[in-house]
Amino acid sequence: MTAPTTETLLAALATVNDPEIRKPITELGMVKAVGADESGAVVLDLYLTVAGCPMKDTLRSETTAALMKVPGVTGVLVRLDVMSDEQRAALKTKLRGGVAEREIPFARSGSLTRVYAVASGKGGVGKSSVTVNLAAAMAAEGLRVGVVDADVHGFSIPRMLGVTTPPTQVDDMIMPPISHEVKVISIGMFVPGNQPVVWRGPMLHRALQQFLSDVFWGDLDVLLLDLPPGTGDIAISIGQLLPTAEILVVTTPQLAAAEVAERAGAIALQTHQRVVGVVENMSWLELPDGSRQEIFGAGGGKAVSESLTRSIGAEVPLLGQVPLDTRLRIGGDEGMPVVLADPDSPAAVALRAVARGLASRARGLSGRSLGVSPIKR
Repeated sequence: MTAPTTETLLAALATVNDPEIRKPITELGMVKAVGADESGAVVLDLYLTVAGCPMKDTLRSETTAALMKVPGVTGVLVRLDVMSDEQRAALKTKLRGGVAEREIPFARSGSLTRVYAVASGKGGVGKSSVTVNLAAAMAAEGLRVGVVDADVHGFSIPRMLGVTTPPTQVDDMIMPPISHEVKVISIGMFVPGNQPVVWRGPMLHRALQQFLSDVFWGDLDVLLLDLPPGTGDIAISIGQLLPTAEILVVTTPQLAAAEVAERAGAIALQTHQRVVGVVENMSWLELPDGSRQEIFGAGGGKAVSESLTRSIGAEVPLLGQVPLDTRLRIGGDEGMPVVLADPDSPAAVALRAVARGLASRARGLSGRSLGVSPIKR
């Protein structure tokens, strides 16, 4: 049997994606050289994006497996090298779609990514639980999903999504970790231990801007932002950085919580953003006999929906009611969202229904170029 050609080997390597960037290594310029001798022994010289790449063992094993499938290959030796500064700069420009400078891709007029800012009036209503389960449910349906943990002071998304690997930095570009097929970034990934983040407005704005512009998100279908409770600096920054983002309000049935949640949604009047709907969490507890116990009262989600509809002047629907379920809490603690761990549980069914509704919505024309020019008469 003749030795495999370089073209055949490259075709095999084109089936291997970089674990973080999720694009073929041949397309990213990571293959330095590859060839086989007459005995079928292959030598692959592979570029790593950075020295000490945490995924180097994965790359080594996956490229070896791909090459061993080529007829005539008897063995594979993978030798690792590191990209030069010029090569990394070219890679970053390529990943940014030919744009060398930093920009927020979701703010471009042609962006097709649906951006949802998950907000609440106060803490403790389960906003982060709703966010991670919506993200996991959408990803399970085959969508490309990202989550920004914008709650800088109270970050919890990494634990709730089970993120165990840190981001990889390629110069000033950050590769976000991926868990349950969801790309995730959080300030918690950069803070040692459980130290608090003591920042004021300008630093919060800058951190959020970096999460949106310096992180390589790729082509996302949906981006979810877990906002801090209330109507403070981050909510205002979202309005400035992502004016086409839509607000999803999370509340509980308790009327006291609902009144506060109305304020979180009403900020859309000042930022000129759309409120996509309301999710009522902890709606009731299903008892063994089939009855429901409304521990936190009833009607809060409907009240928020109706109040925001009146104040905004556009329909703000109640998208779903999520019952109390210990499995939802356990999933958050263990990093396994309930929509994946127990998809037929009452809470998971309600959350998956909300996710399907949000995922199927059209991006809309707001903020997008229509590609038409006025005609002079």
